[in-house]
Amino acid sequence: MSQNWQIFQGNTEPHDGIDRLLEIEAPSWRRFANSTVSADSKSDDEYWQKLQEIAQTRLRDIIRGQSFRVPQLDSDPDKNQPTVVDAVNAALYLRRPLLITGKPGSGKTNLAYAIARELKLGPMLVWSVTARSNLQQGLYQYDAIARLQDAQLSQTDASKHNYRNIGQYIRLGPIGTAFLPSQRPRVLLIDEVDKSDINLSNDLLNLLEEGRYEIPELRRLAKRGEAKQQVESEDGLDVEIESGQVQCQAFPMVVMTSNGEREFSSAFLRRCVRVQMPTPEKAALTSIVKTHLGNKLTAEFESVINEFVDRNKDNEVDLATDQLLNTLYLLTQDFLTKDADRKAIKKLLLGSLTSLGTGQ
Repeated sequence: MSQNWQIFQGNTEPHDGIDRLLEIEAPSWRRFANSTVSADSKSDDEYWQKLQEIAQTRLRDIIRGQSFRVPQLDSDPDKNQPTVVDAVNAALYLRRPLLITGKPGSGKTNLAYAIARELKLGPMLVWSVTARSNLQQGLYQYDAIARLQDAQLSQTDASKHNYRNIGQYIRLGPIGTAFLPSQRPRVLLIDEVDKSDINLSNDLLNLLEEGRYEIPELRRLAKRGEAKQQVESEDGLDVEIESGQVQCQAFPMVVMTSNGEREFSSAFLRRCVRVQMPTPEKAALTSIVKTHLGNKLTAEFESVINEFVDRNKDNEVDLATDQLLNTLYLLTQDFLTKDADRKAIKKLLLGSLTSLGTGQ
């Protein structure tokens, strides 16, 4: 019997399947400068041990990963699940970012948490994009003001004499941390990339293609003979940067989510594995509700789910899964007993996201 090709199964159960990926050589066009050089296995193992310890403290991330369910169509339950799961696996094998589009609340963001949990790839790295976001912010921050203050204080405070060590004033962002060289890939979520300035997706092109970036402040030090500098990662760990250059070894599992608010350039799209997250229907929603709220379902709650599904099929109505969860959570509480109050809550919380009014 042939082995299942899928490394990511989508069942939220942690396993060591990522080891299979590491044994398979990347496509020749997706091999990076350090890919043929064996990293220091001992230090890399120690690094990942620290990451796993950090991941175990992120209870909210664990819950998000555990509760993820791939949406399915009730009419064809086998049709959509393989599409999403296959897209994740294709991205893993091809060392390409995954661009996942879908309605708000359809599970796009939680998919990234599920990947990190199931494949045991450490704590999630998250960059939430806004209209003002630029790539520099995601790569690293350099606190020049703090360094200037320490330089001034060094004249009277001996503890500030090491202000020339620029590395202590640099902190890597989520993107910068994701591309640190390591034998295992990190999971990086770039959330709502379609909210960004139109230039951001184009600014990402070189990074996604070459897997490297530069820190000019450290590059200048390298030219003066100070090649190795320690900086702080997004995880709060001290990491070493050599010659101001960061080159990934294992390309990170980059998950970019989009609500479909705008189109991207063909140059950007061809660098991604693209997939549409299906809108969850009754079976998937019931499973999600049970995962979050337990088995407190009654005939009344089932009718709420049915109503939610029916309304969400209307192209003019836009509902998110967390609206359903919020509604059912309140309906399960003992303090909400009056029929009028319960109806009012349902109308309030199940309003279309594209409607100016409530309950529309």
